[in-house]
Amino acid sequence: MTVLDEPAVSEAPAPPTAQPAGQVTGQVTLARVSTGGRGSGVLTAVERATGVTPSGLTVIGLAAVMLLLSRVLSSRGMAMLAYGLLLVLGLSWMLGRRKLAIDAVRSELPSRVPAKRVIDAELTLRAKRRVSGIIVEENLDEQLGQPVRVAVPVLPTGTDITHAYQFVPQYRGIYHVGPLVAEFSDPFGLTKRRQEICGKTKVVVHPRLEPVVDRISSREFEDPPMRPPVSRPWPTGFEFYGMRDYVDGDDPRRIVWRALAQYDKYLVREAEQGITDRVNIYLDSDREHHTPGHPSESFECAVNIAASLGARHLADGFSVCLDVNSGRLAKNYRGSGKRIPLMDQLAAVKLENDQLQTALDRLFSDPQRNAHNILITPHLTQASAARLRLLLQRGGSLILVLVLSDDTDPMTLHRAGSLRCNVVEAGPNVPLQAVFQHVISATRL
Repeated sequence: MTVLDEPAVSEAPAPPTAQPAGQVTGQVTLARVSTGGRGSGVLTAVERATGVTPSGLTVIGLAAVMLLLSRVLSSRGMAMLAYGLLLVLGLSWMLGRRKLAIDAVRSELPSRVPAKRVIDAELTLRAKRRVSGIIVEENLDEQLGQPVRVAVPVLPTGTDITHAYQFVPQYRGIYHVGPLVAEFSDPFGLTKRRQEICGKTKVVVHPRLEPVVDRISSREFEDPPMRPPVSRPWPTGFEFYGMRDYVDGDDPRRIVWRALAQYDKYLVREAEQGITDRVNIYLDSDREHHTPGHPSESFECAVNIAASLGARHLADGFSVCLDVNSGRLAKNYRGSGKRIPLMDQLAAVKLENDQLQTALDRLFSDPQRNAHNILITPHLTQASAARLRLLLQRGGSLILVLVLSDDTDPMTLHRAGSLRCNVVEAGPNVPLQAVFQHVISATRL
């Protein structure tokens, strides 16, 4: 077996580009060929559609000119020469239609990976009979990098060759690696054929996750002095409230042993009472208000925030729902086992033409008002702010995450501040843990 490996990549700031092969062993020679400089786009498209190379097109054009001249000059010999060229082209076409006897295997790729993770892949080729003069091309989606093209001058019968390469998915999404195609031509180089020798492999790239803090205790009404109109409290909260005397039935693990020496009695740690065990994450997917480009920088940031918050609340034991403007993507996900399905949903989410108002109408009309709601949006209209204000007045729990950019409307910040709820200002390349720890709270009048 002949193995050809490329240098290892430690960091992945950008998709890897084609590089020359680093080693040649035995009689099998592999060379990485560049994807650029393959001719104009028109000629490449014609070659892919018809199987006729630029040399073959030249022969056809020359035969047409000779046929025209033969009629003008009444030259029978020139006509026979033109027909001879067309006969050679037809023979080349027949020879180029042969099917390669090659078995190709792609190494097993991870089905799910985080963004910007280097993925190692390996191609193994085996010829049932001797093959020469082919180019093997591994097609990759644009976000994964450039296609991998490897020249195989000679592949003897029964010989295995292995070519290793790497690619780096830059953004979350659902991509395909492959198909693997063998490209070969006839002995005259007038025609070319592409034969698929290995199918596609799907790779799901999850959004980037960051540490994040979300304290579910802020709402219009607190207990004490009064409870919300509708509430189903979480039995034990997550924030420290104080200490009290130990009574029979308390969990011994909550005893503060260091307080025993000072107070000469048993004290137990008491946490704040939780308000809910349901979390609704609303992701604004309106194409109009996110930054332009593919992918949209602000939308990718919003998806990463939703993924980080969802993973955190699932780890804490909450029930998580995920909504975009057009509808609900995930309903009542609970437990660490639902983390991967939630990330799969966020990997596939895309920008839409639906407005945020549609999602807020569903939020406002939800009969269960005991959920903690998280709204992630780059823009807040007057109508949306009015809906959120009414939700807070009804005792709803809300944290507003604004995805800021250079094009953010100043009125969005003004409307968010007037809601008197927790507001987090986030943005691309800003650590989420830092901004969530310094939540901007509007002063309650």
